[in-house]
Amino acid sequence: MQWIIIFIFCTFFIFTLTNQWLSQSRKYESVSSVASSYDAWTDDRILENLWGEHIHLGFYEKPRMKKDFRKAKVDFVHELVHWSGLDKLPKGSRVLDVGCGIGGSARILSDYYGFDVIGISISQQQIKRANELTVNKDFCRFEVMNALDLKFEKGSFDGVWSVEAGPHILDKQTFADEMLRVLRPGGVLAVADWNQRDSKMHPFNIFEKFIMNQLLTQWTHPEFSSIEGFKNNLLNSPYCGSSVESSNWTRYTIQSWNESIYEGVRRPSSILKLGLRSLIKAFREIPTILMMRWSFAIGLMEFGVFKSRG
Repeated sequence: MQWIIIFIFCTFFIFTLTNQWLSQSRKYESVSSVASSYDAWTDDRILENLWGEHIHLGFYEKPRMKKDFRKAKVDFVHELVHWSGLDKLPKGSRVLDVGCGIGGSARILSDYYGFDVIGISISQQQIKRANELTVNKDFCRFEVMNALDLKFEKGSFDGVWSVEAGPHILDKQTFADEMLRVLRPGGVLAVADWNQRDSKMHPFNIFEKFIMNQLLTQWTHPEFSSIEGFKNNLLNSPYCGSSVESSNWTRYTIQSWNESIYEGVRRPSSILKLGLRSLIKAFREIPTILMMRWSFAIGLMEFGVFKSRG
């Protein structure tokens, strides 16, 4: 009798999860749909409880390297700072974090490097939570703002930082233009994003189109740019002041997809304490995470980093 009950429960759980994933997509419809998705993800606290204050990927110096996932995320911030040259800016420099999440990167930029940081997000709940988690509010502040309409004067910042925000933005050229517009001459731009393979050079087959569609609709992405595509967006901007460099960091970040699932095993209480509904919501993300891992492994997706001087 006990095994029958367990079987019925597991069948119901799998059916519920499959139904949610197939029928309840989070397709991009507008800026408001992105804001609503992140409001929900912030309110339920699943990502924060499971992954900590950073919801971006981590950095692993070697394949299959053993490292705490949360430490890898912090390491990623420092690696991008050093690679981009942001660490060459003096303390007190003004830095804008575009798509700041709940403020993990912004707090490191402020507390560790001594920058005066403003973080922006389209999500009101993310900004509320970022402010709640921030102690040093004099030099690390957060505002609700659209990345395509930055409310700052031209050349307002010494540095502009953006990690994994671009896939949620439809107009990639305006995204590039606005970041470079508010960057002062000689300032430092540091961007990291999920990118797709260049489909003009290597068109997607039917199966790859299906996978890409799922990666877009499950996490409110209008479209992915390629590494070369976004590099050209930066170069073609009227505000581009110098050369633009890009690099593919897939090999340093791909382990994050596995680790993001393993965290549920390592820290089960972080999800269980939120209740059954949150547990189902957490399991709902696993198929998309596995698709992402596979897509990055075969080169369908690439992790691009970009840097430029204003």
